[in-house]
Amino acid sequence: MITIISGSNRNDNNTKKVAFEYQRLIGERSLESAVFALDEVTVIYRDDVFIDLENLYLAPADKFIIIMPEYNGSYPGILKLMIDNTSVARAWGNKKVLLTGVSTGRAGNLRGMEHLTGSLLHMKMIVHPNRLPISSVNKLLNPDGRFTDPGTLQAINSQLDEFLAF
Repeated sequence: MITIISGSNRNDNNTKKVAFEYQRLIGERSLESAVFALDEVTVIYRDDVFIDLENLYLAPADKFIIIMPEYNGSYPGILKLMIDNTSVARAWGNKKVLLTGVSTGRAGNLRGMEHLTGSLLHMKMIVHPNRLPISSVNKLLNPDGRFTDPGTLQAINSQLDEFLAF
């Protein structure tokens, strides 16, 4: 199972739109995936509800795709908090992960992906080397939340093909 994590808890965020685009593109390859959107759940407490979410989205996943916005030159605190509340060995250890950064600025969250990579390696995850920064995401998504820019779609499809074979 592939779990796509939308790493923002802000309302109407572009991160979630990108996560659903990744899910759509994976579906075009006749593969199943699930989107775990941090704006739809409460992850700040390790309670029974959180453990149920961990059992549904994280523990059974073989691979993860983390889509994360740039917040203050790094990745969102809610994503860090969600990870910190999990059973790290059970949910993350020795699993493969693909990172995509999104921002309305120029760098596509390069620094945030670098910061998160260090934490994921510490958790014994296998991070795919093709970490894709998507800059000016607000200009690349159409009103339906889909990418229409051929270069962006080519970069995502190439990244996905590499990761699925990884």
